[in-house]
Amino acid sequence: MMIENVKSTTTLHNGVQMPWFGLGVFKVEEGADAIDSVKAAIKHGYRSIDTAAIYGNESSVGQGIREALSENNLSREDLFITSKVWNADLGYDSTLAAYETSLEKLGLEYLDLYLIHWPVAGKYKDAWRALETLYNQGRIKAIGVSNFQIHHLEDLMKDSTIKPMVNQVEMHPKLTQKELLSFTKKHDIQLEAWSPLMQGQLLDNSVLKGIADKHHKSVAQIILRWDLQVGVVTIPKSTKEHRIIENASIFDFELTPEDVEQIDALNENVRVGPDPDNFNF
Repeated sequence: MMIENVKSTTTLHNGVQMPWFGLGVFKVEEGADAIDSVKAAIKHGYRSIDTAAIYGNESSVGQGIREALSENNLSREDLFITSKVWNADLGYDSTLAAYETSLEKLGLEYLDLYLIHWPVAGKYKDAWRALETLYNQGRIKAIGVSNFQIHHLEDLMKDSTIKPMVNQVEMHPKLTQKELLSFTKKHDIQLEAWSPLMQGQLLDNSVLKGIADKHHKSVAQIILRWDLQVGVVTIPKSTKEHRIIENASIFDFELTPEDVEQIDALNENVRVGPDPDNFNF
């Protein structure tokens, strides 16, 4: 798998090119932090930005995108922008309306990827029909889901005419998601990791530190490189420019098969986020 730099892409099953690496903005407040982190990321080569309606920062993310495009002489087509429909808006008409609201806040004509944020029982199929409609109208380049387990995907695909292109889930060395990764690969659905660094909880891990020392890299860089090598798109969040640069400095080394095995062995099926089978929001 040739992943040479921060702009390298994977091809989704509908032919759309999605960057392997991007910036996440979960818990980044509307305002200067969101604007500046988006601008810093794009300045340093990032081409993928991931937000969501519930993050409450789409307006600032959109402003950051517009400023970065003009400052770096880029066009909208150079970027890959993702947002997500929130649980309260899951329904056919309400999902269509939520999409328009996100576009308006972002100040964009279209999204590259739009996701159902959580698999709310009894609601996600209607929302998916709305995503299929928008996709068929050419309003979105790709559609997908977030936090879907295997059984959710099977249930969705049973009645859908379009298969999800992406499933974005919590994934890190303590939650390696091997079964889900294998299922999504088999069905040509791209897995994407949110919270790849387990919200900083892995940075003192002795196994990861040992691998990091061997490669003269940080623990964060080791984890993000592992994501790519197992075939998972990753979107680490940071508001600090030096960290945004560091996170993306992972294309000049490769983990050995033994390194990957060691990291895989850290799995404990531990989550920092909600359980997709047991959430109430």
